[in-house]
Amino acid sequence: MTDTPHKDDLHRYLTGARTALVWKLDGLSDYDVRRPLVPTGTNLLGIVKHVGSVAAGYFGECFGRPLPEPLPWFADDAEPNADMWATADESREFILGLYERSWAHADATIEALPLDATSNVPWWPDGHNTPTLHELLVHMTAETYRHAGQADIVRELIDGAVGWRDGNLNVPDLENRAWAEYHDRLEAVAQQFRDAPRAPSP
Repeated sequence: MTDTPHKDDLHRYLTGARTALVWKLDGLSDYDVRRPLVPTGTNLLGIVKHVGSVAAGYFGECFGRPLPEPLPWFADDAEPNADMWATADESREFILGLYERSWAHADATIEALPLDATSNVPWWPDGHNTPTLHELLVHMTAETYRHAGQADIVRELIDGAVGWRDGNLNVPDLENRAWAEYHDRLEAVAQQFRDAPRAPSP
């Protein structure tokens, strides 16, 4: 039995995750896509840079098909988190272009190899670093949606825009006043637990 139907399903979900992430930058200024809105510096353009770069590794280098352009933020001497933000010299157009090229390269790998093709992931621990293409499709779909979720929150903090993707917001269609009332109702419930002890750390 061919693995094409299964591969198509996995690829469709991965493509949906990619689209959801990039849409979060639509309509924003260059300032807003770079703004670090949490203490750890998470920002929209940096998320796109990271996801595109990681995809280049998993679907490129790990299968002996490296992306034909350097990613200096992954060099041994790069500063920590260099893949999570864009420098002043790295334009929005450059990062989005890298993202597109990385995913086109990934798509070529996904198309060319069977789901049971084995990779080598040098940054994973020995004994667990030879996942199949099937496993990496699942891994990158989860990774991309995780970061798209981060982008959801960052975008809402910037201008209040919410939703999954263009044409399918996947949130109730409420007026601003209704959202404010909903927010206040949740806050009132949360206030009842202000003096409750913290849960133990795992």
